[in-house]
Amino acid sequence: MKSQQPSYLNFDKQQYAWKPDIDYRAHPLAYRVGKGEQGVLICEPYKSEIGRYWRFKTEAIAEESSDQILAMFEDYLKADDFVGADMARKYLQMGYTRARRYANYKGGKKYDKERDYALLERGTGDMEKAAAADVFYKRWKQAEANTHYAAMKKQWKDERG
Repeated sequence: MKSQQPSYLNFDKQQYAWKPDIDYRAHPLAYRVGKGEQGVLICEPYKSEIGRYWRFKTEAIAEESSDQILAMFEDYLKADDFVGADMARKYLQMGYTRARRYANYKGGKKYDKERDYALLERGTGDMEKAAAADVFYKRWKQAEANTHYAAMKKQWKDERG
């Protein structure tokens, strides 16, 4: 198997744009959109508000979870809270990526720490997670296709990064 170290091994906390000691609702200008799911497990109070609903164990659980998170996404948009909406979108994306990881790899483990982080065998995971991933993928793409959100995101990135 190919040896490829995961990016988290060389993670530089000081350079990371998202900080756990910032209240991003009180200080939204400190928020950066970033790439993919960056900051999703750090940015409070959104992490606590949204994270409690984030589940993907089965397709039925993923349906309930993603519906709740998508409703929160829409509520944040109605309140003109871009940071909240973007965080909800990130949780939907993360529901997809994490469920896919568990579908692809037994126990969700992609790298073998004992063998210099060699990639583990793909296709050994849980097929129930593949169905959960599909549920989250649809909700994630639905959120990204929202024109109000897209306009807010473009403006935010143009002005703040």
